[in-house]
Amino acid sequence: MYYRLFRWFPKSAFSRLMGLLAGIAWPGPLLHAAIALYVRVYRIDMSAFVVPDAGFRTFNSFFTRALRPGARPMDEAAQAIVSPVDGTVIACGRIEAQRLLQAKGRTFSLRALLGDDPAWASFDGGAFLSLYLSPRDYHRIHTPCAGRVTRFRYVPGELWTVSPTGVQGVPDLFARNERLITFLDTALGEVAVIKVGATVVGKIRVVYHEATSNRPRATLLAGTLAAPVALAKGAELGRFELGSTVILLLPPGAARLDALQAGDAVRMGQTVAHAGV
Repeated sequence: MYYRLFRWFPKSAFSRLMGLLAGIAWPGPLLHAAIALYVRVYRIDMSAFVVPDAGFRTFNSFFTRALRPGARPMDEAAQAIVSPVDGTVIACGRIEAQRLLQAKGRTFSLRALLGDDPAWASFDGGAFLSLYLSPRDYHRIHTPCAGRVTRFRYVPGELWTVSPTGVQGVPDLFARNERLITFLDTALGEVAVIKVGATVVGKIRVVYHEATSNRPRATLLAGTLAAPVALAKGAELGRFELGSTVILLLPPGAARLDALQAGDAVRMGQTVAHAGV
């Protein structure tokens, strides 16, 4: 029903508009009241975050707020692979026959998810972890393990909601929505951190390139960094300017996922897999 109702809704234009509004410096009292209401409705513990002395200047600056040092303890063991975000597990497991689980009764194509990247088959048989970021979650994205950003891929697409409604109701949701994919060269092999756009997501940004998502008339962009960017485990990789989903792909034989299941809450820095099998 959701798919039929919203198939023709201008989701991309609406999301760009919401992103524009979120970036405007509204009058202080109005903005502060809106943020206070948002915090109350979504029961956000602001003690974990850095709040500027003068308050946030835009809603986006609030939404992409930084964590206080030590707010997300991290397992520093070399074999520990950590969650790149705060979120809820949508699905996880093994990539089998080039398919990933979207939700019970639904799978989608690995090749389509990676936008026909030439190396897509190298992840077949590996592990995946899909994480949904709700409106109350911290929306910066971090590295799951130490590595070097060597290349990225921006795949234009639609902007369906990635809430449980979308996951259950939209076929091939994560391979249909736009994606900004970071490839990390790590001790495990190449790891992919896939940032999936969604309705109301104004932009996806990354720290290593000026590429952003949700651009009018965008075309596929496959970028290789002339100077790879080295990032420690847990380093900031990018951010969502309003919510979405991250999918982590690990190559075959590289790691085993911890005992996670759909609906589990995880926090950035929490161990979600261990190197080895």
